[in-house]
Amino acid sequence: MSGHSKWASIKHKKAAVDAKRGAAFTRIIRELTVAARMGGSDAEGNPRLRVAMQTARDANMPKDTMERAVKKGAGELEGVSYEDVAYEGYGPAGVAIYVEASTDNKNRTAAEIRHIFGKYNGNMGEVGCVGWMFKKKGQIVVPSEGVNEDTLIEIALDAGADDVANEGPVFVVTTEWQEMLNVREAIEAKQVAVESGKIAMVPDNTIKVEGKDAETLMKLIAALEESDDVNSVSANYDIEDALMEKIMG
Repeated sequence: MSGHSKWASIKHKKAAVDAKRGAAFTRIIRELTVAARMGGSDAEGNPRLRVAMQTARDANMPKDTMERAVKKGAGELEGVSYEDVAYEGYGPAGVAIYVEASTDNKNRTAAEIRHIFGKYNGNMGEVGCVGWMFKKKGQIVVPSEGVNEDTLIEIALDAGADDVANEGPVFVVTTEWQEMLNVREAIEAKQVAVESGKIAMVPDNTIKVEGKDAETLMKLIAALEESDDVNSVSANYDIEDALMEKIMG
């Protein structure tokens, strides 16, 4: 089991709540647009776009909405021009935080992210200050009910996965990011249901956070994730289950 598996499970639980927000479609559309602009509209030759399109399907996005976002990114339709940006910094207890965003105004977004860090006892740092602590990975969430762990491990590893973590209600399968969809397809081909799959910045190690620091940290991460331009927030924290349940309410 990997040291960051609990972190992945926490992110999964929060993602289930976030997916209900209206902002979810906006973020997926933005990612489709950026992915198409960076690598073209042919999903077969653009791994990032393939992942974004699968995310859109997981969220039940209408096909025409998805296709329109791709065409805008590829320049086939007029639209807003977004670019990828990343922000790095530290939260309470020295937790490393890596923020990925897409924006049409870098100055506006940087100012907002810096303000959020400062509001919750954090500090936004220079590019590269914590990025080395994370690796870009694919994460596939498989509901554990009715799934044999040994069978899933065999399927996943044979397909090229790096790790399978048992998180109680779900298994989290970690892959190289370019292989996430291939591994997902291999799992689904064996009639194993997949809840979701995504690309994430996964920390090499975690820091145990307790008490008030844990509460403030979760407020900081929530505020960052609620920022309109932010796509994802990664952090190397480890909070005990009982405390996390209390914080999450």
